[in-house]
Amino acid sequence: MGFLGDIGNFIMTPLYYVISVVLVGFHTLLGKVLPADGGMAWVLSIVGLTLVIRAALIPLFVKQIKSSRNMQLIQPKVKELQKKYGHDRERLAQETMKLYKDAGTNPFASCLPILLQMPIFFALFRLIDQAADGRAHGVLTEARAESFGGAELFGRIPIADTFLNADGHIGVMLLAAVLVVAMTATTFLTQRQLMSKNMPADALTGPYAQQQKMLLYVLPVVFAVGGIAFPIGVLFYWTTSNLWTMGQQFYVIRNNPAPGTPAFAAKQERDRAKAARKGEPVEATAVEAAPEPEERRPTQRQQPRKQTRQQRKSGGGQRPSGGRTEGGKQK
Repeated sequence: MGFLGDIGNFIMTPLYYVISVVLVGFHTLLGKVLPADGGMAWVLSIVGLTLVIRAALIPLFVKQIKSSRNMQLIQPKVKELQKKYGHDRERLAQETMKLYKDAGTNPFASCLPILLQMPIFFALFRLIDQAADGRAHGVLTEARAESFGGAELFGRIPIADTFLNADGHIGVMLLAAVLVVAMTATTFLTQRQLMSKNMPADALTGPYAQQQKMLLYVLPVVFAVGGIAFPIGVLFYWTTSNLWTMGQQFYVIRNNPAPGTPAFAAKQERDRAKAARKGEPVEATAVEAAPEPEERRPTQRQQPRKQTRQQRKSGGGQRPSGGRTEGGKQK
């Protein structure tokens, strides 16, 4: 147990410093306009921490979007493999993983942002929980730790309290319940937004679709059950992170949707309407721009080039190549 504890401390200690540096930085700025020991200054510092972390994860989010799009586009090929190797599960798994590798995608890429945030989430959880007992981590001094752990929102709702240990405090239970519902709803809506707007019809069936549907219903349940044990400060972090994800995903789906999806059709319609308002020529879609097939015409026979009398005399009476000799045969 001591060995595992040492490993945990080795991983968490750097996170304590990173999180505490950002928190203290925001709190120092907000303390100039808000009561430094008030819950609002600390809650807004947590929101600022969330925005910094999510901004740092933007490159990973872009990679996730590309991987998710590639997963959608290769679904027809996945179905072909299932038909071809459905009787051999081992061969099917090998060929499917090879297809994923060639396409530069990963079926678990959609989970990466959540997985990378979990250590930060637990570090913040522990930071708040232990600050409530006056224990400091990172660059938090004991005075700041006491201020952080004892901060009260609206003057009577401690941000270190949870729904479970509210001891009948109606304000704590009500705010925690609202944040748990918000956290659960934003998790569900974000995943639902991806499936309903940015997945082609071919991707709505098969193993990838089953994975997405599982996440659609499992993740909200996990957060709802676990949320009642999270401090209010941590609930603010996760709800803010979900709102960021929803807004970021909405922007990407609206402006750069995957081909063959409802979002792609909606973008084409907006582009046509915008061009019509500006009086610009409306670009045809791929289907409209495709030319109609031309009728096949019989190949015409090449006729021999006519020669002058002088050319015939100088050629010794020979006909040009491709001409006809007596009897109609080519020379």
